[in-house]
Amino acid sequence: MKTDHAVVTDDARTLALPADSVDLVVTSPPYPMIEMWDDIFAALDPAIGDALDADDGQRAFEAMHDVLDTVWAQLDRVLVDGGIAAINVGDATRTLDRFRQYPNAGEITRRMVDYGFDPLPDIVWRKPANSGAKFMGSGMVPPNAYPTLEHESILLFRNGPRRSFPPGDQTRYESAYFWEERNRWFSDLWEITGTAQGLDAGLRERSGAFPVEVPLRLIRMFSVYGDTVLDPFWGTGTTTLAAMLAGRESVGYERDADLRAAFDDRIEGLPDRSRQRATRRLERHREWVNERQDSGEDLGYENDHYDTPVRTKQERQLRLYAVESVAETAEGYSVRHTPIENLE
Repeated sequence: MKTDHAVVTDDARTLALPADSVDLVVTSPPYPMIEMWDDIFAALDPAIGDALDADDGQRAFEAMHDVLDTVWAQLDRVLVDGGIAAINVGDATRTLDRFRQYPNAGEITRRMVDYGFDPLPDIVWRKPANSGAKFMGSGMVPPNAYPTLEHESILLFRNGPRRSFPPGDQTRYESAYFWEERNRWFSDLWEITGTAQGLDAGLRERSGAFPVEVPLRLIRMFSVYGDTVLDPFWGTGTTTLAAMLAGRESVGYERDADLRAAFDDRIEGLPDRSRQRATRRLERHREWVNERQDSGEDLGYENDHYDTPVRTKQERQLRLYAVESVAETAEGYSVRHTPIENLE
């Protein structure tokens, strides 16, 4: 299997993609009213800088979302019918005229619904704070303290009715997830705090990038092998990295050419790390099987590609792929994938 990954150094507000060319959107935009992104928003709309200088937080908040809105407005066109848009965003707390919260998740939801998207149950991504202090404000006396924000939201939207596939579609069933993965992934509360196998290398602290496990889960949950995943706010390329690991194609838009140039470091040695991750995924399933069998449960089905029982009929054709090679192209990258063989 071969997948292509395009990285476009351009502004996603002028998304130059054909209609219905994307199967899934996974992105984490700059968060309005978070100070680290003030300069980016002000460069795109000087009125935002004026509002911040005037301590007019509500005006700045709305203007920042107007900037993001120019991207959301195009998703209906490029996303296939039934395609999912997954948007990771955090609310903001800030003191301008006075302290308040700015509800980014609610504002994006409102605007996506206005564009005709159906909101689906969202996911709370909880990231426990390093500090032992769980409040902001007045210490031990009421009433002027506030809870800390220890979570972000992964907002999910569908573009019309559910996607349809031919009965028994091989690619869809090869893309299945294990029963126990489904139960963990489709919980509405994720606790993902660490980085995995050097793939993130501290990028979240420097750039706000989400850990690769977040887009990787979303891609496996809402797309099949060979689908195209779009990230209009590419940043450090975490969605593209996840798409490579997951055997999907991808398109990323990024205004900062320096971030694009740094991506090569993230894919150094990717075939070995990809194989380790895929192998570990199968090992974790077998560990789960052993636990169920030790408790006397008969799982009832056997996977066609691996010597392992599975819980449901839909898991029988499930097949894991790893990155075999990565080659740079004029548009981005070409990746070859090879199936993981049975492990004794």
